[in-house]
Amino acid sequence: MKPGVYETTRKNGDVYYRGNITYKGKHISIGSYNSEAMCNAAYNEARDILKDDSITLLSYQNKIKSLPFEKVVILINYRDNNIYIKNPIYLFNNYFVYYLNQSTILKFDKDDLFYYSSHKIQYRGGHLFVSDYGMQYNILNRYGIKPYAVKGKDYAFANGDEFDLRYSNIILVNKYHGVSKENKSGRIKYVAKIHLNGDFIIGRYSSEAKAAVAYNKAVDLCKARGMNKNFATNFVTEYSPREYADVYTDIKISSHLYKFFRNKNFREA
Repeated sequence: MKPGVYETTRKNGDVYYRGNITYKGKHISIGSYNSEAMCNAAYNEARDILKDDSITLLSYQNKIKSLPFEKVVILINYRDNNIYIKNPIYLFNNYFVYYLNQSTILKFDKDDLFYYSSHKIQYRGGHLFVSDYGMQYNILNRYGIKPYAVKGKDYAFANGDEFDLRYSNIILVNKYHGVSKENKSGRIKYVAKIHLNGDFIIGRYSSEAKAAVAYNKAVDLCKARGMNKNFATNFVTEYSPREYADVYTDIKISSHLYKFFRNKNFREA
């Protein structure tokens, strides 16, 4: 076998070739290939990356043809930063980038490095996901952005780049379901709405958290009156369980909502 190439067999008996390279005492897999020649070519490119720092993520296309792009990122980062990371991450001084592919690059704060070093990011249907304990999670959840949130309405990106996921770039506009911010003549109020036969205003409140509690109380009323709609509810982080219970008891919701249910002819939206 040529250097860095190992022959092995699939379960169906087909022969294929695995490549490995050792750098700074670490054995690194460079992938699987259908031929010894292809595997050896990838090995030689990996060796070139590790010994030639003129091969960068901006210039590698001129010299790297066989090695998968993900491996290119991993090897260049290890060479430049002396940290081996199994995902396609490159470290900078105050942040890191995660390459979904050659043209789609995510930016993160270094605080998130441990998490994304061990969690593979997937991009599907315009959403970014990771798999965790057998479940898929939208990574925007890490910023307090709910699954039902709408970009531009409930959250925004300060510099307009939706792939810049550093905390300073993410603006939470509406943190809670059914709650929106209202500014009238410089006076800020938080409006709670629920969708019945159209949007129904529950009330206006002095804080986002109180509006979220009011929305939850309206949901509970709807369910108690026999409306079987699948309402989302809010987990309100600002209050302890005792504080939440007190606010829930005292909070006022529109009397029109009670009148809505007194009408026996109401129909569900």
